[in-house]
Amino acid sequence: MTLSGQATVGELVKANPNRSRLFEQLQIDYCCGGGVPLGEACVKRGLDVQTVLQQIEQADLQAVDDGTIVDADAMSLTELVDHIEQTHHQYMKSELPRLDAMTEKVYEVHGDAEARLADVRRAFEGLFEELSQHMMKEEQILFPMIRQLESSTDLPDFHCGSVANPIRQMEFEHDNAGNALAVLRQSTDDYLVPEWACNTYRAMLDGLRQLEGDLHQHIHKENNVLFPKAVRLESERQASTS
Repeated sequence: MTLSGQATVGELVKANPNRSRLFEQLQIDYCCGGGVPLGEACVKRGLDVQTVLQQIEQADLQAVDDGTIVDADAMSLTELVDHIEQTHHQYMKSELPRLDAMTEKVYEVHGDAEARLADVRRAFEGLFEELSQHMMKEEQILFPMIRQLESSTDLPDFHCGSVANPIRQMEFEHDNAGNALAVLRQSTDDYLVPEWACNTYRAMLDGLRQLEGDLHQHIHKENNVLFPKAVRLESERQASTS
């Protein structure tokens, strides 16, 4: 696709997933905010869009495939939901309990020295609870619907009417997760490690930073690739049966 400030951030990452690395560095939201044009996203971050476009071109030329970035757009819907479950859901199920214990311990020990740790703890607790429920709803409701939709030649009779209905709820919950991540980043000064921080404090900040990166990839694959494709396929099935 042609690089321009009018292209949405999500479209740019969908066309070349490696661009997500640059957007992470620039703190440009390509997951929940993936529908925003690049020019608008740059204004929000105080960045010059032409400079960012040049950086994207350079990043495209220098991109190295280390196996950590996948081309979600090249996958079938079933392959993509399998990938999300096996990669991002499994990561969350392992990492969220670890960070839950860590944020609680750091808050209890260092909360008096750093008052914002109360915000970190509160934001993480909300994120943990919502993501746990979110993944369960995807695995038990939405993802089976998408698999059935792709494997059928006609329009399945879904109990909730349309695949678009649970997708809207998932997108709403993605926005909530994005808000929680913003609180975590702001309350830690972009995960800056204080000089006096103990090893647990340092490990917590590193874990939160990695969690944010994984969740950005996770939400991008759903909001900008999986969900639009599923809605489009359902519309095609509906048109072919009417």
